[in-house]
Amino acid sequence: MKKSHLASTFALAVVLTGTAFAAGHIDEDVAKAMEARQSHMTLYSFNLGTLGGMAQEKIPYDAQAAATAAADLAALANISQTGYWIEGSDSSVEGSRAKPEIWTDAAGFAAKRQELATASTALAAAAGDGLDALKAAFGPVGGTCGSCHRGYRVSDN
Repeated sequence: MKKSHLASTFALAVVLTGTAFAAGHIDEDVAKAMEARQSHMTLYSFNLGTLGGMAQEKIPYDAQAAATAAADLAALANISQTGYWIEGSDSSVEGSRAKPEIWTDAAGFAAKRQELATASTALAAAAGDGLDALKAAFGPVGGTCGSCHRGYRVSDN
């Protein structure tokens, strides 16, 4: 891959979410914070799709693609998200699925973000070392994502 996987997926996410908020229906700072975090989550999803597809053997394992996606995921998980989670950008605002618990249990939410950073960094170290290594390191990442979504994101249902 000649282009940085992260750079290209970031550009895609920005394009896809750039028009997500109609002018004037929410505060501009809230809209920007929501757009940034939703773009970030889109990039998580993009990389997790590659890794999960390989781990579930739905797509062929490719050491280079796995290593790149895992490195990008780890980079994303270790980026500061301080500006994404501003008061007033919870699920009471149209377009947000963030539960109020993100703010009322800030320490718990921060711990979940740190768990993802730790698990994704371990995945990045193992993903290119074969399918079995990918599978073993992918489980904790998926578990961390799921537990954070259950506690801090409004369900799709």
